[in-house]
Amino acid sequence: MKTQSNHILITGGGSGIGRGLAEAFHALGNQVIIAGRRKQVLDQTTEANPGMASYVVDLQNPKETRDFAAQISRDFPALNVVVNNSGIMRAENLLAQPDDLADMEAIVATNLLGPIRLTAALLPHLRRQPRSVIMNVSSGLAFLPLAMTPTYCATKAALHSYTESLRYQLKGSPVEVMELVPPYVATDLMNGADDPRAMPLGAFIAEVMDLLRTRPEATEVCVENVKRLRFAAETGKYEDLFQGFNDAMTQDRH
Repeated sequence: MKTQSNHILITGGGSGIGRGLAEAFHALGNQVIIAGRRKQVLDQTTEANPGMASYVVDLQNPKETRDFAAQISRDFPALNVVVNNSGIMRAENLLAQPDDLADMEAIVATNLLGPIRLTAALLPHLRRQPRSVIMNVSSGLAFLPLAMTPTYCATKAALHSYTESLRYQLKGSPVEVMELVPPYVATDLMNGADDPRAMPLGAFIAEVMDLLRTRPEATEVCVENVKRLRFAAETGKYEDLFQGFNDAMTQDRH
């Protein structure tokens, strides 16, 4: 992926990793468009970054997603990069499930169906560009799950698998398909902004941008902090890491 001369749409771009990426790409002179459900955080981001554009959209809504894709294609005909970053994460007790599974369904709709629907809606436009990129933001938890957030981890694992298939189907086309695999980053997701165990957001964004600059051909972007999770199975340490990781996180909750 080239890091300059792009028109970039970033979902969930008003806060956390999305905002960090948006500001980093904006600083490089790219036209950046952010989208999400919360107008206030979108406005705060665009006000702090003159020239950045924003759209309010609920990517849980299929029709709204299709309409948004059509509008963004009209408003920005040179749009050539889509970063599917929107996500929600909630703790769940699988032994005490309510009859109403609204939380789980919202996680699936936002984290998995949202990227799939937006990608499908924008793919004809992206295929017409001389070069374009779809970047899906998964998680280290796609490869070694945190048991207290089972649906979140499942959606990220599914997004990883979807990304692999999408890349294969688009080989030979002008569309690059990438996956960004974050570790635990200090954001408001699950109230992690002040957790000393989390990687500082600024450090994460800086390392990601350096990897994109130095490895423009990369299909998967992993900072050093996430490699322990990402490659747990390949290193033969999965069982021990899974047990220790989840035991530690469970103890911290009590």
